[in-house]
This record gives sequence, C-alpha cells and structure tokens, in this order.
Amino acid sequence: MQNLSADTKTFLDQLKEWSNRYGIPFAHDVQSSTFVKNKIHIVPYSFAKTKHILPIEEENGRLVTAICNPFCLETIEELRSLSGKEIKEILVTKEALDDAIEKCYHQKEDVTSQLIATLPSDKQMGIAYDENVVEDLLDTSSNAPIIKLLNSILLEAIQQKASDVHFEPKEQGISIRYRIDGVLQTRHAPPKEYQSQLITRIKVLSRLDIAEQRLPQDGRIKLKIGGREIDLRVSTIPCVHGERIVLRILDKSNIVLGLTQLGMQKPIFEIFRTIISLSEGIVLVTGPTGSGKTTTLYSALASIHSSEVNVMTIEDPVEYKLEGMAQIAVNPKIHLDFATGLRHILRQDPDVIMIGEIRDRETAEIAIQASLTGHMVFSTLHTNDAPSALTRLVDMGIEPYLLTSSVVGILAQRLVRTLCPHCKIAYTPTVEESVALGLPADALLYRGGGCSSCYGSGYKGRRGIYELMVVTSSIKQQLLQSADAHQLQKKALEAGMIPLREDGKHLVKEGVTTFSELLRATKGCEEL
Repeated sequence: MQNLSADTKTFLDQLKEWSNRYGIPFAHDVQSSTFVKNKIHIVPYSFAKTKHILPIEEENGRLVTAICNPFCLETIEELRSLSGKEIKEILVTKEALDDAIEKCYHQKEDVTSQLIATLPSDKQMGIAYDENVVEDLLDTSSNAPIIKLLNSILLEAIQQKASDVHFEPKEQGISIRYRIDGVLQTRHAPPKEYQSQLITRIKVLSRLDIAEQRLPQDGRIKLKIGGREIDLRVSTIPCVHGERIVLRILDKSNIVLGLTQLGMQKPIFEIFRTIISLSEGIVLVTGPTGSGKTTTLYSALASIHSSEVNVMTIEDPVEYKLEGMAQIAVNPKIHLDFATGLRHILRQDPDVIMIGEIRDRETAEIAIQASLTGHMVFSTLHTNDAPSALTRLVDMGIEPYLLTSSVVGILAQRLVRTLCPHCKIAYTPTVEESVALGLPADALLYRGGGCSSCYGSGYKGRRGIYELMVVTSSIKQQLLQSADAHQLQKKALEAGMIPLREDGKHLVKEGVTTFSELLRATKGCEEL
C-alpha cells in the first residue's frame, strides 16, 4: 500500500490528485447519502471502522462505497464478496469517512423511548439473565425486553457522550438521567414495574449481590460497542423508593491525553510545563469533583514519562490504564489506603509519584517527605482556588515550613461547556456583560440556540479554564506569617497569577462559551 501522507501537499490535495489520476469521484461530505441518513448497515460496524470503508447507497445494482485510500484493493474485494454486488468507489477524507460511519451506526434518538413505549405490561413475565458480560451493545440478537432496554439506554448514553447514567427510583416509577457536559438531563421514565428488573440486570452484570438491597455496593461492568471497549463503574445505594444506581462511563476513546490538548493559555502552559519537569517537589491540582483533575494529571504524567523515568501512581480507583506506568488501586477491604500504598511505593525507587487525592494528614506528610527526598509528587485536593490549597494543608496539621520547602505549584481548574457550533447565534451583550468583560460598545457575544446535535442544550463539549499559582518567595514568606487564603491570593496576583474567572473571559470573548456558563462554573471563586 502506498504511503497516504503527502510531504509537499496536503492530504486533501493528494486525494484530489488521486481522484483525477484514477478516475474515482471525490466528495467532501457523504453524511446526506441514503444509507447514512437512514442508518442502513451493509457491513458490521467493526469492519467499517477498522477497514475505513462504508457503503453509502446503491446505484444501478452497484454499491456506492466511500473510501479514503484508493489502494485498499483487498478491502474492496472483501466487500464485493460480502455483498455480492459490484463496487463503485468514492474518495473522501478520513475525517469525513469517520463522521459518516459514526452517524450511520449511531442509534436513532428516539429508539429508547420507543422501546419503553412498547414494553410488555405483564408484571409476571419471566426474564432470563446471563451472567456473562455484555459482548457488544450493537448486538441486537437478544429477545429479552429488559436486556434490550438496558443495552439501548447504555448505547444512547455512550453515543451522547454522557459521563454518568443515573437510575433513580421514585414513587411513580424510575427516572433515568444522563450527565452530559457536567449537567444532568432527564431522558426516560420506564414504568414502575420494570424498576426491579432493570436494577437486577445491572447488578448481575456487575457481579453484585442481587439479594442484598439494604447496603451500598460497588462493582464494574465491561462491555463493547463495536470493537470499542467501555468500562462502567457501578454504585448502588438504598433509598426510600428502592435502590438508586449510578453508572460512571469510562470510555478510553474519549480521554485525550497531552498537555497541548488541555487548552491552557500560552503563559499558563509554559509555566506548568516547566514546573512538572522539575526533579523534585509537589504539584497539586485542585477543583471540585468532575472538573478534569485526573485528566490533567494523566496528561502531565504522559508528557514526562520515558523509559528513563519510573512513574508510579496510587488511585481510587484506577480509571484509565496508562502504558508503562505502575498503577495501584486502593482497597479498603485489605487496608490498602493512600498512606499505606505510598509507603511501599517509596521502596520501589520511583522518580515520579502520582497520588489520587490527599485526604488526610498522614498521606500529606508522606507526600511531603517523598518530595523532600528527591521525588516529584503529583496529587489533587478539593478546594475552590489555588491559594486555598495551602490553607487546606495547614488546616490538616501540616507545618507551613514543610509546605514552603516542598510545594512548587498549584493548578486550580474548572470545565466550562462550549457552545454548539451548529446553533450558536450572535447577540449584543448587556451593559453588565460588557463591563465585566471589558468589551467595546459594538462587540458581539454568542449563545446557543438549541438543536438536535446538542439535544436542545445549546452546548456541546467542554473546555478547561485554569489558575496557576507558582509558590514564589513572597508567597512562602506570607505562608510562614499566616496561611490566610485571602492574603495568599493577594500575593499570588501580585506575582502574576491569572484568576480562574479572568482566564475564562477570553473564551467568552472568542465565542467559545457564554458569560452565564463562566459564572456557573466559577461560582464560589472570589476575586480581589
């Protein structure tokens, strides 16, 4: 196969040249084709995805097929054998082909709602449960209504890029909500009679005790969608109207690692990259649950990891497996907590240590001792801003002089929802918005209109905003005098720290997000 990359030309120019040379039509977009629009699948999802080929319509008995490589003759011949039809090729870019494949195999938005509407009403119907893990959510061979329903819910949640699925029992039925871009959205409400069957099915898949309904339980589910592996972290808790279950979706294909992918402004990026490259010290990442702290730490580890560096982590739990790093999951049942694991990690000759979270004085003290003895330590804390992290550690009982000798930098962060590119509309900002953002009178801002692509929310995807405090000599002096967060913030601002809300304002001005979304995400962050 010839090399698809072009040295002196863009890939698009190369495709057009191939189109002219070999007489293969070129198309910029095939999403409006018959098969894609009507979600007609001629080949399995895994075949289309791995072979980079997609039949898009039938024309005079021939399959019109989108490809991004005119030299994939074996794949074309394989498709001819599978379909029994002659093939007419159309050249498209890989990005356009991937988008068309996802749209073609994407479950229709109302499939789950229709399935719920047609569920049998017989409360005594027998349901057969299979204790094996779900092979593939795209496999529709099962006839059991509950299996179909749960698979449909999970498939819909994954396709809509939800991070969590909530099954919430209520007096009249069970409510199903998805957390998309950090915000819960109600999706379905199956009849009350299916509540116990849904919960039992989830518990069977996650290897939980289906007879135990009085105590909280935790488990995991492994499943596939096409050829893609998905992990679900399962948590159950007893409530008034029945067991409440939350599924955390851990999709490896959704996590983007790399400092350049975090979206930091250049000044913050350069400083952060410098401090994580130090040979010793502590770097803390702070923010509420779900603000992307783990992704930032993983990206930092990935950027400094090499065959010459021994990286070890202790997490609760290990959410994503990183190649070439020793990752340890805490296990309270066998008394393996952060402090215990950290002590043993130090005997493994590490260069870099990542601690999932500093929760107590003991863990903090061991982390500080590790940094003082020549190790680089990364960890997280739950505080509203960067200066408050030092105050929190002092409140835990850590002596300020130890912090001045060990902590080199603190990164506070939040995730703001970004506007949907398909429905964002311009508007004239209010006086309050203009003053807060320092905009001229003729400036324009943007807001979401709501469309099918963003499920009516006006937002699609998220971006990080950051506040980086480097522990300078003036901050160290202030910390030794007083650990007051307000005074520490004042010193940090004098040293050039950009506050969280200030960092987010450039995204509002650029039309990436809205002012109201910035205020929502930075609620509780005080500015001097």
